[in-house]
Amino acid sequence: MKKLVHKFISVIMAVVVLLTTMSFSIDMHYCGDMLVDFSIVEQVKSCGMEKVKTDCDNLNFTQKSCCTDTQLIVEGADNMKASFDQLSFEQQIFITSFTYSYINLFAGIDSNTISLKYYSPPFVKQDVQVLHQLFLI
Repeated sequence: MKKLVHKFISVIMAVVVLLTTMSFSIDMHYCGDMLVDFSIVEQVKSCGMEKVKTDCDNLNFTQKSCCTDTQLIVEGADNMKASFDQLSFEQQIFITSFTYSYINLFAGIDSNTISLKYYSPPFVKQDVQVLHQLFLI
C-alpha cells in the first residue's frame, strides 16, 4: 500500500511540474455575449456574422461588428530554480548545514557492523510450546 501511494504521489508531482512549465493559449470567439467556439491548439472558427453585408453599403458610417475574438495566454514558469543569492543569510546557513549533515549522515557507519553479535538470548524458564500445547504433527 505504501509503494502504491508513493508511486501515485510521484506521478501527480511529475504531472504538476509538467503542467506548470508548459505554456498554452486559449482562443475564444464570442458572437454578442455568447461563446460560439473555443480552441486550445488552433485558431477558432468564425460564426460567419462578420461577412454578412448590409443592404446599405454606401453609408458613410461603419457598423461595429457584434463578434469578438479573445485570446487567453497562459505563460509557463520559466525560472523554476531559486537563486542562492536571493535567500537570506539564515536560510543560506540552514541549507549549507543541512546539506553537510545529510551527506555525512552515514559516513561513520560500517556496513558490516553487527550490533547483536555478542548478545546472548535470555534464559527460558519454561518451554513455550509445551506451555501453550503447540505441537507440529
